[in-house]
Amino acid sequence: MGAAAAWSVTSWLDAVGDGEFNAVQPRYPTIMASAAGEPGIGVGTWAWGNQFLWGYDPARDDDRLAATFRRCLERGLLFFDTADSYGTGRFNGRSESLLGRFARDASPQERDCLTIATKLAPFPWRLGRQGYTRAFTASQARLQGQMKRVQLHWSTARYAPWQEGPLLDGLADLVLGGEVQSLGVSNMGPQRLRRVHAQLQARGVPLASLQVQLSLLAPEAVQAGGVAAVCQELGVDLIAYSPLALGLLSRRSEDPHPLPAGPRGALFRRLEPKLQPLRQVMAELAAGRPGGLAAVALNWCRAHGAMPIPGLRRPAQVDQAAEALSWNLTEEERQQLDALALAQGAARMPANPFQSA
Repeated sequence: MGAAAAWSVTSWLDAVGDGEFNAVQPRYPTIMASAAGEPGIGVGTWAWGNQFLWGYDPARDDDRLAATFRRCLERGLLFFDTADSYGTGRFNGRSESLLGRFARDASPQERDCLTIATKLAPFPWRLGRQGYTRAFTASQARLQGQMKRVQLHWSTARYAPWQEGPLLDGLADLVLGGEVQSLGVSNMGPQRLRRVHAQLQARGVPLASLQVQLSLLAPEAVQAGGVAAVCQELGVDLIAYSPLALGLLSRRSEDPHPLPAGPRGALFRRLEPKLQPLRQVMAELAAGRPGGLAAVALNWCRAHGAMPIPGLRRPAQVDQAAEALSWNLTEEERQQLDALALAQGAARMPANPFQSA
């Protein structure tokens, strides 16, 4: 373990031992907060194994992803989010397999500091309280026993509300049985979150986290009446996925690189014409601060009490994300960005079709 990695891991362990994190995370092991008690930054791994949207090529990417994981450890980014459905075609499950392999190669001390969270998809054939049993076992095998949080990938409230309750009971059974440390959910709105929180509370199982799409181009969670306020009320950690809007928010107006191919490029071409006012303010806020535009976008999520989990595929991206932790937006700066993000007619990312009310 290099000197930087040793500092990150041992400093985290010392903080826990000294009780520094107790006020932030009293219920379950997590790396949701920075040493200052503010939201930290995690790592999304949707792109790991995804050929369709991200052009994954194992011969080209696997060594680079291993270096990316190692750099995350060195820079103190210790929360990794994945899913059993991440990876396309013959690479289905590849994200979990890569994370499991990389975690296995880390030292025991480093593994103790990691929180690897996976999401299990509520496919139509996964029914009843035992509906996730095989999926959980398969994910834990791909992750080589390193899963610490299991999550419901999306709510079935829109199309099969009867399916969700038994599946959640099954996940609660896993926590109560000591097979996994904590439980989270994803893609739920305020109404469903309250209902699920009450169901788990009745079982004596804390709801650790909710993750939703949240960025300057998808600010619905932080609007009045949004789910961010409910998370704060209930003591549920909020995780922001796609905080960089698939890379659009880290791209400069004068970026010399061509637009990405495929669906991402089509999305960029549709949204970029509306982005100039937001990008101008982001550039002003980024001036003289490390991390560039990406840091501004990530710190906007953090300013709203959410832990962003940007997709990281290269060590340089890890450094850029970690640099965001060295500074925070002021309240005035957050409000300035809020006004642009929430303005009528502002650019918007497509909503997740499985997001519940």
